[in-house]
Amino acid sequence: MKITPALQRRLEKAARDAAKNSYSPYSQFPVGASVLTESGKVFTGTNVENASYGLCNCAERTAIFSAVAAGQRVLKCVVVYTPTLRPTSPCGACRQVINEFGPKIPVIAICDGEERLETTLDMLLPGAFGPHNLEEGF
Repeated sequence: MKITPALQRRLEKAARDAAKNSYSPYSQFPVGASVLTESGKVFTGTNVENASYGLCNCAERTAIFSAVAAGQRVLKCVVVYTPTLRPTSPCGACRQVINEFGPKIPVIAICDGEERLETTLDMLLPGAFGPHNLEEGF
C-alpha cells in the first residue's frame, strides 16, 4: 500500500487527535499515535500513565495493540505526535513492538514545530531481534 500525501495527512491528523485523549497526569506529556495496517485500516492510541509508573503504556503500543485486538497483524506505517518543538521518536519498547508487526515500515514523528522525522523502523532499531530469530532454530 502506497502512503500518499493525503493518507499521510490523515494519519498525522489521527495521531494529533489521539493525543487529546492522553491520560498523562504525571508527565504532562500527551502523545498520540496512529498506525496504518495492511488492510488500510487506521488505529490510534494515546499514552496511558499509572501511579505505578512501570505500568504506563505508550501511545504507539496502545495503537498497535488495538490493531492486533481487531485482527490486524501487518503494519504499513506508524505516526507519532508530541506537543514539542522538535519531533520525538518512539522509545525502545515501542520500537521493539513495531518491529514485531512491521520491521521495515516508515515511522514518522511530528510535533508542533516545523521539524519532522521521517525514517524507517529498521533505521531506528538496527539488528533487531524478532520473529525471524526464533524461526532460525536453536
